[in-house]
Amino acid sequence: MIDIVQAVQQRNPALGSYVLVLRGDARARDAGDPTRLSAEAESWLAAHAPGARLSEEKVLLAPYPGAMPAERAVTVLAFASAQHLAAFATAWTAEPEPEEPEEAQAEKPEPDAT
Repeated sequence: MIDIVQAVQQRNPALGSYVLVLRGDARARDAGDPTRLSAEAESWLAAHAPGARLSEEKVLLAPYPGAMPAERAVTVLAFASAQHLAAFATAWTAEPEPEEPEEAQAEKPEPDAT
């Protein structure tokens, strides 16, 4: 993944230093249009990482070491700061925690105060 980020930054230096390449199955992508972010991700970015930019970049990548590079399109998020990139990565690249049903939460005993 580091090679891909470096290739993107070399191809388009205007993206800056804080770049994240989204995987094809990233939760932040819109399910109906993978070239866009989901409404939830866009809303999160507006609140937590203003100035983040989504773009599609074309880079030359080899599928494995020693193979002939081929042009490949990747979806990139460019951030204004390292903190914005880290916050997005923390919120959007981890597996979401499953929500517990309300009944299960009500059945949990209170922690022992002793």
